[in-house]
Amino acid sequence: RMMDSTLPEGSAWFFRWIQPMNYISTRGQITPIGFQDAVMMGLADDGGLIIPETIPDVSDQLGDWADLGYVELAYEIIRLFATDMHDSDLRELIQKTYGPSYFCNEPQGPQAVAPVVGIGDVYIQELWHGPTLAFKDVALQLLGNLFEYILSRRGGELTVLAATSGDTGSAAIQGCRGRQGIEIFVMHPEGRVSPIQQRQMTTVLDDNVHNIAIEGSFDDCQNIMKSLAADLDFKRAYSLGAVNSVNWARVLAQIVYYFYGAFRIQELTGEDEIRVAVPTGNFGDVLAGWYAMQMGAPIEKLILATNENDILSRFFNTGVYSLGDVHHTRSPSMDIQVASNFERYLYYLVGHNSDALRGLMEGFGETGSLQIEMGSGHVIDPDIEAGVGTEADVLETIQRYHETWDYTLDPHTAVGVCVAERFEAESDTPILCLATAHPAKFPAAIAEATGDDTLSHHPAIDAMMENETRCVTLPNEKQEVRRFIVETHPRM
Repeated sequence: RMMDSTLPEGSAWFFRWIQPMNYISTRGQITPIGFQDAVMMGLADDGGLIIPETIPDVSDQLGDWADLGYVELAYEIIRLFATDMHDSDLRELIQKTYGPSYFCNEPQGPQAVAPVVGIGDVYIQELWHGPTLAFKDVALQLLGNLFEYILSRRGGELTVLAATSGDTGSAAIQGCRGRQGIEIFVMHPEGRVSPIQQRQMTTVLDDNVHNIAIEGSFDDCQNIMKSLAADLDFKRAYSLGAVNSVNWARVLAQIVYYFYGAFRIQELTGEDEIRVAVPTGNFGDVLAGWYAMQMGAPIEKLILATNENDILSRFFNTGVYSLGDVHHTRSPSMDIQVASNFERYLYYLVGHNSDALRGLMEGFGETGSLQIEMGSGHVIDPDIEAGVGTEADVLETIQRYHETWDYTLDPHTAVGVCVAERFEAESDTPILCLATAHPAKFPAAIAEATGDDTLSHHPAIDAMMENETRCVTLPNEKQEVRRFIVETHPRM
C-alpha cells in the first residue's frame, strides 16, 4: 500500500505497512471484494452479511494510540480496513466527518465526539453529540461521506433503502441529504417511533429524501429492505445500497469509540481493562465492541442490555434464539425481534463455517428459532454477559440518576445502566456505559420518570417542532414499497 508522505504539522500519525483487506459474505457465495465495493454493496448479493476476511491484531499498537484524539484514532483504525483508499483521501474524509460541522448546536460549546464522564459508580460515554443527537451519527456521517467519495470517482448513482426503529433514519437522512447522485428512502413503523424521532426524519424536505411510514413493525420494515436487496435485478437496476448496520462501514465506524472510551478510562482510573455496557436491539453496537475485543482493545467483557424485547439476552443466557411478540416500550429504538447483525456474530460462533451458517439461518427463517449448544460454564460466550431492563427499571434508573447526580439519561441508555449495575459487583473492573441518545429525544419518558417536563430540551429539537413535514404511508407489502421507489425515483 502506498503511504502519503505529507503530515499535518504537529499531528501524531503512525505509518506502518498495512496488509490489504478483502471482504467476504457470511454465506460464502460471493467473490472477495475490496472495501469500497463492500460499502456500495451493503447487503451481500448472496443474502448474507459482508465481513472482513481477517481481523487485525493491534495489541502492539495500543501504547501508540492511547493519547490520540478521536480523529487520529479513527484514522488509525479505519485505515486497517479501508486499504483500497489512499491515506491522504481517508485522512481528509475522517477529518471532514468528525470536524467542527459534526457537532450539534449545544449551549455549552464544542464537545468531543465521544466524551467520557464519571457518574456515580459507572462511567458514561456520551455518543449523542452529532447532528441528530444519537450514536448513529458516529457511523452515518462517515458513511455519507464514503458514498459521496466513491461516487465522485466511479460516477453513477446510489439508491439508499433504509429501515429504522427511530434513530438510524434521521442520522442516515442527515448523512445523505442533498448529496449528488444519492436518493434515500427511509421506512419507519407508523406510530412506533417517538414523535421527535419522526419529526427529525420528516421535516427534512430535500428533494433526494423520501420518508415512508409502514403499517407494521420495525421488523416488517427490515424484512422489506432485505427482500428488495435480495432481488438482484432490482438492486442492480437502481444501484440499491444500504445504510442500516448490514453495511459493514457502520460497524467499522463504531469500533473506534470502544478503543477511545477504554483509553479515557485507563487515564481516569489507571486500570488496565474495562467492561462496556451496551443497550442494543439490532446487535450492531455490541458487535462493534466484539470486533474491538478481537483486535486487542483493553476490554474484559461486554454487558449486553436489552429492553423487554429480549431475544438477544435470552440467547446469551440459554443458547436459544427465538422470535417473540414485539413489546412497545419507552426505548422504541430497541423494540426489535430479528437482530440483523446477529448473523455476523453467528458466523464466527459456528467456526467460520458458511454452510453451517446458511443451514441455521434457513431453519430460523422457517421456524423462527435456532439453538446453539452452551459451552463450558454454561455460557455461549465468556466475553458477553446479558440482561434485561424492564420498563419499571428504566423509569427508576432515570429518576435515581436525576435525583442523585443531577444527570439525565435517555430511556435507551437507562436500559444499559440498570443492567450494568447488576453486574457491577462481579469484578473491580470499571464499567463504561454507552449513552446512545440525548434525553431531549424522549421527553415523555423523562417527564414521567422525573415529574419535570423541563429537563428534556435541546435547541436543535425545539427549533424544528413547527417545521413542515413530508411522509407517505404505505401498507406492509414489499411490492408497494418497490412501486413507490420506481414511481418516485427521479431517474424515471
